[in-house]
Amino acid sequence: MNANAPVIRSFGDFFRFFIEELKPRGPWLTPFNIISIPVILAGVVILYFRFVYGLGAVTNLTQETAWGLWKGFNVVTGVALAGGAYVITFVVYVMKVEKYHSIVRVTVLNGLLAYTFYAGALLLELGRPWYALNPYIGNAFGFSSVLFLICWHFALYMVAEFIEFSPVIAQWLNMEKARKVLKSLTLATVVFGITLSILHQSGLGGLFLMAKPKIHPLWWTEFIPILFFVSSVYAGLAMIIVEGTISRRVFKALIPHKDHESFKEIIFGLAKGAAIVMFVYYFLKALLFIHDKQWELLTDGWGAWYLLEVIGFVLIPAMMFAFGFKHRSISIIKIASVMALVGILLNRLNISIIAFNWFLVDHYYPSWQEYIVSLTVVFTQIWVLRWVITRMPVFSSNRQHATPEH
Repeated sequence: MNANAPVIRSFGDFFRFFIEELKPRGPWLTPFNIISIPVILAGVVILYFRFVYGLGAVTNLTQETAWGLWKGFNVVTGVALAGGAYVITFVVYVMKVEKYHSIVRVTVLNGLLAYTFYAGALLLELGRPWYALNPYIGNAFGFSSVLFLICWHFALYMVAEFIEFSPVIAQWLNMEKARKVLKSLTLATVVFGITLSILHQSGLGGLFLMAKPKIHPLWWTEFIPILFFVSSVYAGLAMIIVEGTISRRVFKALIPHKDHESFKEIIFGLAKGAAIVMFVYYFLKALLFIHDKQWELLTDGWGAWYLLEVIGFVLIPAMMFAFGFKHRSISIIKIASVMALVGILLNRLNISIIAFNWFLVDHYYPSWQEYIVSLTVVFTQIWVLRWVITRMPVFSSNRQHATPEH
C-alpha cells in the first residue's frame, strides 16, 4: 500500500479526489500543446457538422467509396499498430520472459487507448452511428458477417485489456484488496485477449477478401488475413520501440533508473523479434507473388509503388533490425522501427484506400476535414495517455507525481 495514495471511503471521497486529479500539471506552452489544442478544437467543430449535416458535408466519400481515411488510417492501421499489447503480454505472462515486465503496463495502456479511440473511429464513418449497437443488442445478429465478428472481438478485447490494466487503477485508488483480486485474473485475461487479437487482426484482413474486384491484384490475395496478423506482430514490436524511446524522454522523471538502464537490452530483444517476423512476412509476400505469377504487374506505376512498400519498407528495415541487433546499434534499430511503421501505414492504406477502386477515373482523395479529424483522434489519445501516465503508477509501483517535460 502506498503512503501517498488517497483514502477513499465513499463516492464523495472519490469524486473530490478525481476532480483534484483533473487539474492540469506542468507548463501549458509546450510544442505538443500548441500544435494539438487548435487541431482538436477544429476537429470538434468539423465533427459537429459531420453529425448534424451528414458525411457529405465534411468528407469526399461516395457510393463507390464508402470507406475513407477514418477507417483506413484510424481503424485498419491503428489497430495493427496496437499489436504490441498482445505480443508483450504473451511474452511476459505466457512465456514467462521477465526481461520485458517493466514495459507491460505502459504497453497495455497504449493498446487499451488505441482500441478505444481507433475502434471508436468506426462511428465517425457510419451514416447512422447508432446502428453500431445492433451487433450487441441482438437487433441484427449477422453470424456469417466478418464485420459482426470483428465488432464483438473489438468489444471483448477492450474489456480484456481494461481488466489487464485495472490493477494499476486499483493501486492508484489505494484499493489493495481489489488490486490483488484483479491481478489474479491477469493470466486468464491475457490468454483470452491473445485469442481475440489473433482473430480480429486477421479478421480485419478478412474484410477485404470479398473485395477482390476492387483491390489491385498486387495487394489482393486469399492470404490477406494471415498477412494482416503477421504484420501486426512486427508493427507492435516496432511501435513499442518508438513509443518507449519517446516515453523515456518525455516521462524521464517517472521511470525508475534501473528501467532506463534495462531498456537498451529490451530494444535489442524487440529488434531481434521484429527482424524474424519481418523476414517471415517478406517470405510470405514473395512466395505469394511468385506463385500467382504477377511479374507483368510490375511494369507500371502500381508495380513501382508495390516494390517501394515491400522492399523499401519491409525487406530493408528487416535487414536493418538484424544488423542493429548483431552490431548492438540502437540508432539503426530506431530508424528501422520508424521505417517498419511507415511500411505498415502504406500497406494498410494501399489495401483500404489507395489501391482500392484503383481503376476509377474519379479516385477518392480525403478532404482536409478528414485529415483534421484523424489527427484529432490521435492527439486526443495522446492527451489521455499523458494524463494517465502522470497520475497512475504506470512505470513504477508508486503513484506518479512528476510532470512531462514536453
